[in-house]
Amino acid sequence: MNPLYHQAKFVLSAPDLKSAPADAGREVAFAGRSNAGKSSALNTLTRQKSLARTSKTPGRTQLLNFFNLNEQQRFVDLPGYGYAKVPEKVKRQWHALMETYLHERQSLYGIILVMDIRHPLTEFDWQMIEWCGYSKKPLHILLTKADKLNHGAAKNTLFKVQRELQEQELSVSLQLFSALKRNGIDDIHQLLDTWFQAE
Repeated sequence: MNPLYHQAKFVLSAPDLKSAPADAGREVAFAGRSNAGKSSALNTLTRQKSLARTSKTPGRTQLLNFFNLNEQQRFVDLPGYGYAKVPEKVKRQWHALMETYLHERQSLYGIILVMDIRHPLTEFDWQMIEWCGYSKKPLHILLTKADKLNHGAAKNTLFKVQRELQEQELSVSLQLFSALKRNGIDDIHQLLDTWFQAE
């Protein structure tokens, strides 16, 4: 287990790219709907209870949140998207911010797309998947809250999502994950090791 991830430290929240840290080194971004369990996943894989803010009110992450692992490696928590109770104007602002980040950030290496296993492949998820396919960025899907389903149902959902992605001829890796049960942590750590060390 790589201790690097447990050293993650919050750096800043940026409302736009101009306010972000220098565009150097390598970043892995975490994306997902506001209620998909993104903050819980980040906290679990870094072994920190409140690195990323969790809230009973989805949609709290409205900025680009940067976390340093070291001088050259970072996690970025992207704005949660798609929560119905957020005003349309705010949704558009989030969308524009994410699009700019995804298209222009040179240090972005890959994206972890977080989906609630009970509601996978939403319209927003497909947007992210298509963008990653177009940009050739590596994409890994975390099917979170896997503890909400029994083992058989969770596996069936994993295979179903896998089939739908294969039908679109997309090269995407995916796994089951539970922040509550701490299942799937080794898998995501191994993937991150590969991404951060890739040439």
